[in-house]
Amino acid sequence: MKKLNLAVIYGGTSPERDVSLVSGKEALAALDQNRYTLFEYDPKDGLDALVRDAEKLDAALILLHGSPGEDGTIQGLLDLLKIPYQGSGVLGSAIAMNKELSKKLYTDAGLPTPEAVQVRKGEPFDPAATVARLGLPLFVKPACGGSSLGMFRVSEEQELAGAVTQSLAYDETVVIEAFIDGPEVTCGVIGNEEPKALPVIEIIPEGDSPYFDYEAKYTPGATTEICPARISDALTARVMELAERAHRALHLKGYSRTDMMIKGDEIFLLETNTIPGMTRTSLLPRAAKVAGFSFSALLDRLIELALESNKERP
Repeated sequence: MKKLNLAVIYGGTSPERDVSLVSGKEALAALDQNRYTLFEYDPKDGLDALVRDAEKLDAALILLHGSPGEDGTIQGLLDLLKIPYQGSGVLGSAIAMNKELSKKLYTDAGLPTPEAVQVRKGEPFDPAATVARLGLPLFVKPACGGSSLGMFRVSEEQELAGAVTQSLAYDETVVIEAFIDGPEVTCGVIGNEEPKALPVIEIIPEGDSPYFDYEAKYTPGATTEICPARISDALTARVMELAERAHRALHLKGYSRTDMMIKGDEIFLLETNTIPGMTRTSLLPRAAKVAGFSFSALLDRLIELALESNKERP
């Protein structure tokens, strides 16, 4: 079998660069070099090399977190260069990266999501009215961002204005979201035309982390992650159904992972990730392992889906 010339794109310039570097290095170590000739590119200083090499590249594995990897930017460049890549295209990537727009599309598709208000830089903001509408505690997060960077849990009204100011340092728009008291779960899906849900993971922050923040995500031992999640069969089926519906509602392809909160028998969608963490112990690879995919086999499958999707493009 002819080896594929595979571009592995990781690093980048977003605040999530360090996370992306880890994902890229672990994927490079896991990829079968009997199947692939590997080419590494870091958009921080290597986009010119990617453009020069485009004609010899068969596919790309994008492992960039944040902009320009999850917002459609690198996808647009790869489309121009005619290089197939795993995951969603420009439209789906841009939609899912924007929490404000995602929540609107969730609602349009009949998918439950916590009530929220938006604050734009330079516009007036009334903390008291926001608390009266959403209650306390609540969450403040940049509309476009990941890894919980710039995200704050606010327990007192007097803390809200400062949290909004800090969050606006990461984006022009901030989403202030009602708090859902219950367990957090996440569910990945894989597939192009008929995406299928992976086993559900339950997320339990430990110690000083009151929620799944940056430290809880990336500090060893800071979070307990249980797969399959310790929820009823009925709730499990519902979470998996919602993950598949969210994937379709946001016009995604290849794979995604949707984070949710459970309150009693109700489930609320928080956000959908189009390029989730891709180390051996990251959430989506962990769920894939329970479903029978080794880390290497998962990467192979994502590349196969990229090539299948490219054949379908006009």
